[in-house]
Amino acid sequence: MKPKTVGRVGGQEATDTPYDSAGLQADSYILTLEGEKPVSDVCAGDRVITRDSGVARVKSVRSHKITIQAIRITAGSLGHTRPERDVLLPAGQPVLIRDWRAKAMFSSVGAAMVEAHKLVDGEFITHEGTCEMTLYELDFDHPHILYVDGLEMASDATAYLNAQADQAA
Repeated sequence: MKPKTVGRVGGQEATDTPYDSAGLQADSYILTLEGEKPVSDVCAGDRVITRDSGVARVKSVRSHKITIQAIRITAGSLGHTRPERDVLLPAGQPVLIRDWRAKAMFSSVGAAMVEAHKLVDGEFITHEGTCEMTLYELDFDHPHILYVDGLEMASDATAYLNAQADQAA
């Protein structure tokens, strides 16, 4: 009988590489009232432009380094200049799509908020395996849709996942 080695690489300890982790990479650019700036430069009190409310003030910022599954979205693969450059996202980061994929893949008319790993097509949107990332979480009074690297992303993946669970129940 062979030992259970799922998740192990080269005899190392099994690692947890969750698909449900989300956050914004430090080198991602977010749209603020002062223009685009790296997510790592965002501070409490900054005003961020959002799709759903126009402008929202950041209450707090948390960052953490984590090893997780990553998804690469090639520049322009979600529409003209969407994203503006190749983007590496945590697999669980919710992304708003507003093109044919919303209906064809998720039976949603007009738009769908889906985790990045559900968009993988193997050519333009690909699994990058396990990567170490520094992720930033921006807290607001309530969740928003943010403009990051030309994409529209959920500010709070937990709230998004909870809303999905409520809809399923």
